[in-house]
Amino acid sequence: MATRRSGLGRGLEALIPKSDDIRTGFAVIPIDRVSPNPHQPRSLFGEEALASLAASILEVGVLQPIIVREAEEGSYTLVAGERRWRAAKKVGLKEIPSIIRESDDRSLLTEALVENLQREDLSPLEEATAYQELLDDFGLTHEDVGNRVGKSRSAITNSLRLLQLPAAIQGKLERGELSAGHARALLGLEDRKFAEHIAERAVEEGWSVRQVEDAVRARNQAVGERNTGRRSVAARPAAIVELEQRLRDQMATRVRIKYANDRGKLIIDFSSLDDLERIYRQFFSA
Repeated sequence: MATRRSGLGRGLEALIPKSDDIRTGFAVIPIDRVSPNPHQPRSLFGEEALASLAASILEVGVLQPIIVREAEEGSYTLVAGERRWRAAKKVGLKEIPSIIRESDDRSLLTEALVENLQREDLSPLEEATAYQELLDDFGLTHEDVGNRVGKSRSAITNSLRLLQLPAAIQGKLERGELSAGHARALLGLEDRKFAEHIAERAVEEGWSVRQVEDAVRARNQAVGERNTGRRSVAARPAAIVELEQRLRDQMATRVRIKYANDRGKLIIDFSSLDDLERIYRQFFSA
């Protein structure tokens, strides 16, 4: 498989707004000189989600700079990127890449990020991380982001699903050892350790996306048979299987339908309280 240079340098360049009226400069600054924004509307940051982001930063680095403005000489206040800042501190980073801006005009910053998303050749993981920033720091919905970058809501949702992968798989994706197709196939596995095992084999043996899909399907079938006393998973009605897949795409998470004798259970996974709220809003959105 073709490999690519780590996305850190290129991704940072891609996401730095180019116009002088949007930013004053880029710098790598001491992380302990950055303070959170006292006006940050988001006050809860789930520990599980932060731990996952911290693991990703250890594996692939900080893919996007945080946005700060100078407070006093040598110190800075966050404008955007508090989750990345917190996660970077969690793993012990001493410095963090930053865009230093003179003002706090969030609408200008949003438009600058959207413009760069439309223009630059980002890796799949860099693109997903940029979408997540627009959701976290600017309160946009999946549909809002899609409208702004000219993509469907489902395309945004599927891109964001890549951030649910274990950090080790994210690293392989960012280094170009796995494609986005390989990565999306691995999202179908509940067992994260086994997903990492399949990813390792796919890299070492040069598997195609179809081979990864087949391995995921075989694993899920074996687990299903074991959990149902060796009954074949193939006996599930096709309509149930199709509905399960549609719900996975819609919810951007793992969904399982357990069905027998016209009764069953719907099980929807979530990775944090924030993720649970996102899923809840999808059920009750217009």
